[in-house]
Amino acid sequence: MTQTWTPHSGGWRLHVVHETGFAYDGLARASHNEARLTPAALPTQSVLTTELRVKPTAGRSSYRDYWGNRVVAFQLDEPHASLEVTCESTVETSAAQAPFGVLSRSELSSGPVADLMDELLAATPPTRLDGELIASVAEATRDLDPHEAAAQVSEIVRSLLTYVSGATSVQTTATEAIAVGKGVCQDFTHVGLGLLRGIGIPARYVSGYLYPKDGVDPGETTEGESHAWIDYFAGEWNALDPTSGAEVGPRHVVVARGRDYNDAAPLKGIYHGAPVGSLGVTVAMTRLT
Repeated sequence: MTQTWTPHSGGWRLHVVHETGFAYDGLARASHNEARLTPAALPTQSVLTTELRVKPTAGRSSYRDYWGNRVVAFQLDEPHASLEVTCESTVETSAAQAPFGVLSRSELSSGPVADLMDELLAATPPTRLDGELIASVAEATRDLDPHEAAAQVSEIVRSLLTYVSGATSVQTTATEAIAVGKGVCQDFTHVGLGLLRGIGIPARYVSGYLYPKDGVDPGETTEGESHAWIDYFAGEWNALDPTSGAEVGPRHVVVARGRDYNDAAPLKGIYHGAPVGSLGVTVAMTRLT
């Protein structure tokens, strides 16, 4: 079937190959897994091709979860020593957009908007922060509109954390990351979510990929990154990358969204058998245009 699409002005076309999985110290006799690896089809992002491959071969089903993410569920009933999952996609992204949405801080944190966004205003275990920290940030941003406050929060997060690869794990909470003063994009995002929600701005976790180089010529393949950033709501959704402070634009590929990492984890599941270790994660990204 021939596919057609309308190019996004100022965007890029990216080819992404994400490989991940598990290795067992012995055999897993059965496992049930969920993969959130398929890039999202959005007004600002077109998915031109996508394929998810599982080894060993497994029966699968696909559905949309509560947050609208595409989930591929698969179950292995035969003994297996490892599980390898590869998602290969071609995506067209959009240029960075100026912040938009005109609701006030009070409109966001009370009334119909607060009711609608209740789950994205509430703290979750990974994003819960100390009340004194939230109070100090609320005071520092008291006179700012939502966009200004979000930008200020992004700066505060980078003052609290230093990016150190491998410094934390997927179980690390925002409070724990602040205590050690370092973390990875997931930690920067969880801290940012905790602060934004704490000062009354609805915010959600975004998982995806980041092409690490800017201004490169098409055709270059590089080691990409699984990445996390924030969407905050100001009457419309706006993207914010507290890890780098850079604009979210053509180098970012959206995959999944939710309250925190647990809602958007790329691969998770349950199994019966020997202890498990990660096969690691590799992401190869090629800018096509």
